[in-house]
Amino acid sequence: MHDESGKGADYGSSAGGATAAIAKNGHAVSPNGYNPAITPTPPQQSDTRVSSPVPAPAAIIPRDQWGGKYEFLLSCIGYCVGLGNVWRFPYLCYRNGGGVFLIPYFIMLFVTGVPLFLMELSLGQYGSAGPIMVWKCCPLLKGIGIGMLCVSTLVCLYYNVIIAWTFYYLGSSFQSPLPWSCDAVANVAICANRTVGNSSSGRPRSPTEIFWNEKVLGVVNSEGLHDPGPVRWPLALCLLAAWIIIFLCMLKGIRSSGKVVYVTATFPYFVLIVLVIRGATLEGSLQGVAFYLTPDWSRLANAQVWNDAASQIFYSLGIGVGGLLSMASYNKFDNNVIRDTIVITIGNCGTSFFAGFAIFSILGHMAWRKGVPVGEVADRGSCHASFFVHIFCVAATDGRNPKHNPFASSGPGLAFVAYPEALALLPGSVFWSIMFFLMLFMLGVDTLFGNMEGITTAVLDEFPNLRRNTFHKSLFLGALCFAFYLMGLLLVTDGGIYWFTLIDSFSTSFGLIIITLFMCIGISFFYGVNQFCQDIIDMICHCPPWCSKVLIYFKACWVFCTPFLLLFILIYIFLEMYNTPLHYGSYVYPRWGKGLGVCMGATCCLQILIWAIVAISKETGSLQERFKKAIRPLNSWRVNNLNSAAGSQEHVEPERVEAPYTVTLTDQDFTAITWEMGSSA
Repeated sequence: MHDESGKGADYGSSAGGATAAIAKNGHAVSPNGYNPAITPTPPQQSDTRVSSPVPAPAAIIPRDQWGGKYEFLLSCIGYCVGLGNVWRFPYLCYRNGGGVFLIPYFIMLFVTGVPLFLMELSLGQYGSAGPIMVWKCCPLLKGIGIGMLCVSTLVCLYYNVIIAWTFYYLGSSFQSPLPWSCDAVANVAICANRTVGNSSSGRPRSPTEIFWNEKVLGVVNSEGLHDPGPVRWPLALCLLAAWIIIFLCMLKGIRSSGKVVYVTATFPYFVLIVLVIRGATLEGSLQGVAFYLTPDWSRLANAQVWNDAASQIFYSLGIGVGGLLSMASYNKFDNNVIRDTIVITIGNCGTSFFAGFAIFSILGHMAWRKGVPVGEVADRGSCHASFFVHIFCVAATDGRNPKHNPFASSGPGLAFVAYPEALALLPGSVFWSIMFFLMLFMLGVDTLFGNMEGITTAVLDEFPNLRRNTFHKSLFLGALCFAFYLMGLLLVTDGGIYWFTLIDSFSTSFGLIIITLFMCIGISFFYGVNQFCQDIIDMICHCPPWCSKVLIYFKACWVFCTPFLLLFILIYIFLEMYNTPLHYGSYVYPRWGKGLGVCMGATCCLQILIWAIVAISKETGSLQERFKKAIRPLNSWRVNNLNSAAGSQEHVEPERVEAPYTVTLTDQDFTAITWEMGSSA
């Protein structure tokens, strides 16, 4: 108990790294031994001391919780399964040896993806807090949460622009014939004579390329990053509609978005199944599937293949952005987080693999129509065989450029040029185009839900009164969406694609890797990997034996394998960033533009250093003592799940830190507790 001299009581960690919660009469007991379900009795002995007035405890504002476990699972699957699963994974497969790419892909999944995914879900669920407040477990690392917030802001800024493009194409798909097909009157001359509308490089341009560059982007009217030009108002209206939809879906928090995901997370699977069935009926589809699955074993010796596998796992699972952590914070305390991790990660990667069949069956059909082998279609040296093949081959140099940026997708050119051209050749092209872009819309909206949830949860945790006042909460969400819309107008100008590419290339680059690396190191070595594993066991009330055994594997990954692989990826990114220029198509970014992108990434990861200095400066003593105090969990860290629907069966954890450190108890720890004179701990 509290020591009269003001010193804190020692809380040593047990062999399992934790002290079990004490229960009396079936009710949970707080870290200080107080049972909230039992009214404290007056002390038996008279107290000659003058009692000081006890301040009233602050009212606890309850957090929302998911309406059911399926809402959380669908929200996480919808967040993870995004546009990259459809256009990036198939590209990486054929670029890296076809089926052999699956070997490093699944190795990276179980060594890097699943452990980091479990860490983020467990941290959010145990702390019942967003990406900033959750670092009460280690105040020194609060900057990780701020950095996550910066990354989420940059991603939300440009990601909804993709949804705006999807809206534009979806509206255009209701025209018959499709405006980018050869059947359209305006495109007859271009398709009849490919010398018409040639690009400056001498390569003939297809109607889909002209529609994308001139009708949609207007990039032909801009000279580069320094010349954005006027806003393209059709795209601006589409962007406004996209943000209005996001605002309405998130108006009531997870109570509304949790219902929307029943449609947005399941509809893309329906479309993928339909596309796979349709692709299987096309001539030449089996050749494309065979190319997709045939391994080239020599590629395993290439470091590029392993880096692409790791980056794709990292990119597709959405690790380190704060969305997963925020969504998990609305779980019940006893939710089986290990089971959810396995289901979501395997489901996400299985979706990428399944989407490859839809893409390569159509690619095989294209090769059959062109009269060339699929191997030549996929060969970068034969990229001029057709424009569809050209875009599919150079998608890496269009937009995000994953060859130059391992954490980038294959670029918007693949989704908005190559796929539309392929779909235009299918019978019933209008129907397939509508289905395809509706699927892209659902995929984009789900991912944006997760990113926005990370931002809103962090703010609501810092200002909890917003949760109480529905009007103020709605006003904040509306202001946030409108601010994003205003900033996003830069990305829908004539030169907006250049700014889009810049933000896209650096927002999830080295800064995100550094943030995740420090999260892994901080939890493993500062907070304590044994303590963290015990926290997971505490959450799973009836933990089966296999849970404890599988945690041994995750512990090894968190301490050794995952940090090593993150360092490998980080070094690779820095080498590629230094050796290769950033470009969009034939436009090479100036040095100041690339420097601006580096500043974006640096701003995100520098938050770790800035807030670590702030945390150390708030402590007293020598530098070593300050550091030790800054890595101790706050006294409020273990009091979690206060809004559990279980009522009196709430799970309240005792205050614990790893030995040999101690916790200094304050007056707040003893508020509303009647202490008996002369009692001892």
